[in-house]
Amino acid sequence: MMDPYKGVRDFYPEDQRVQNHMFAALRRTAESFGYDEYNASILEPSELYAAKSSDEIVNEQTYTFEDRGGRSVTLRPEMTPTVARMVANRKRELGYPLRWYCIQNFFRYDRQQRGRLREFWQFNVDLFGVPVIEADAEVIEIAYRSLTALGVSPEDFVLKIGSRVALQEAFDKAGLTDEARKRMRILLDKRAKISQEEFLQERQAITAEPIEDMLGSAPSVMALLELLKERDVHVEYDPSIVRGFDYYTDIVFEAFDRDPQNARSILGGGRYDSLVEKYGSEPVHAVGFAMGDVVLRDFLETHHKLPTLPSSAHLYLAALPGSESAARTAVQTLRDTGVNVALGMKHEKVSDHIRNAAKLGIPYIAIYGENEATSGELALKNLHSGTETRIAVHLVHAFILGTKA
Repeated sequence: MMDPYKGVRDFYPEDQRVQNHMFAALRRTAESFGYDEYNASILEPSELYAAKSSDEIVNEQTYTFEDRGGRSVTLRPEMTPTVARMVANRKRELGYPLRWYCIQNFFRYDRQQRGRLREFWQFNVDLFGVPVIEADAEVIEIAYRSLTALGVSPEDFVLKIGSRVALQEAFDKAGLTDEARKRMRILLDKRAKISQEEFLQERQAITAEPIEDMLGSAPSVMALLELLKERDVHVEYDPSIVRGFDYYTDIVFEAFDRDPQNARSILGGGRYDSLVEKYGSEPVHAVGFAMGDVVLRDFLETHHKLPTLPSSAHLYLAALPGSESAARTAVQTLRDTGVNVALGMKHEKVSDHIRNAAKLGIPYIAIYGENEATSGELALKNLHSGTETRIAVHLVHAFILGTKA
């Protein structure tokens, strides 16, 4: 037996069904706000991330290698530098406000733990070209609606907003150097993950000034909170929300699970108005967020919102000996009407077909023999309830697709 590479996952069909369920809800939410899906290669030149992502990710967590042409290549650890590069390359051709989203996989050489793997999928939403807080409010609302679209209650999570502008004002008051500011941002970002004693000890090594007590609120934050309240989006102001990436310029936000058994960040984002111009373009205002599939699945599981989903096959049809040709004709009729049919193979006993259909997670089974060929009807057995219904082949689609197994 050979296991997959450490920190990555195999998705068996039952796992993939859950993944597809989550992604479908996220896609519906983004597209309901008028966002278009985009994509890009998983390979990027390594210089894309230099001075644009956090030092920890660039220096310690990327999968970077030299290709056969001697070029340094990195498996993307995040999407924001990529989408900023794409916008910079076609800045004058694009229409604004530009609303984009994607769901793609990423790689970080990180320590494996709950909620964190080395390969993960991420939902990314970005709005370009709008400098005012209406853009921040829309993106934060999408983050909020994405979670509730998956069936969780607003009471199950808390969405917190911070301000890099307010943070910079506190840094200015304390007279911190650029290096001290970077270290302080990293420390504040991990504050919830360490003890108060550890926080104070590490803060003292950076500055004697009580930065955590000097954080106020920017006027933009108060206006944003009011705007979100009007949209019935429940958020809290928390000046300790700073986010770890260096490119954030103002509003930052994170959502956290309220359950103490899974007390961790579910998603995060913010405004990054200066990143696009770093790729050789004029400045473009931007705000966005990302949510990883690993933490999202843990969150849904914690709150019992992970569904048990059936196979994509609606019906398992087993042909009795001598009826194979007629069964194939019936199967084609069913498929033409939209019924997904798995045709039984290998097994000879009806009981074996039934066990196999149940193991595959297919909700209905029908046995096809001489009687079915003559009558044009199927006896559909619901493998969940055990009930059996006899119905004409041409009406099966209405019965199966119009009811829940």
